[in-house]
Amino acid sequence: MARETSPLAEHPERNVIRLQLKQLRILEGLGDDDRAALEPGLTVIDAPKGEFLLLQGVRDMMQYFVLGGILKRVVANPDGKEMILRFADERDMETSYAAWRTGTPTPYGIVCVTKARVACLPLPEWVDFLESRPQAKQQFEYDVMLGMTEIMAHTITLHLLDAPGRVHRFLRKHPELVDRIPKKELASYLNIAPETLSRLRHSGKV
Repeated sequence: MARETSPLAEHPERNVIRLQLKQLRILEGLGDDDRAALEPGLTVIDAPKGEFLLLQGVRDMMQYFVLGGILKRVVANPDGKEMILRFADERDMETSYAAWRTGTPTPYGIVCVTKARVACLPLPEWVDFLESRPQAKQQFEYDVMLGMTEIMAHTITLHLLDAPGRVHRFLRKHPELVDRIPKKELASYLNIAPETLSRLRHSGKV
């Protein structure tokens, strides 16, 4: 399956997508007029599992709204070894706002963990949209900080907790994602072997 891209106004499922956009945490507080003003800039991407939406190290950045499927934020070293920083599913978003604000290349990539559908627009257009909507801007910046705090907490967890502790924490904080993320991806996020993850989940110890 190849990536399919379409302006929202031309997408065959545009009415369903408009309803999904209303349910996004970052957009649910907007009025119909605000969403109508945002719509012309939105592109809908239907992408297969494993597709990169954003490459690490680029300066051409987008704002992504997750409508279906699961995304991951990943950072890779020059040898190609990856570390998963976070997952995002429906009603969530992905962004490289902090890098855009500081004028630096994006420090991570954004990849489809499963088949996914996102609506996106160039990050400068999204920031311009928010400037005249302070409540939405406040919510967006809060969500950006929340995501960064989540990543910091996860990184600390990898150093301080043993494997059962890491698995238990994820089960407690993200029960809705446990059975949707492929075992290999979740094990990588928790820095354990897939076999260890299976054993811990079925042992009743977490």
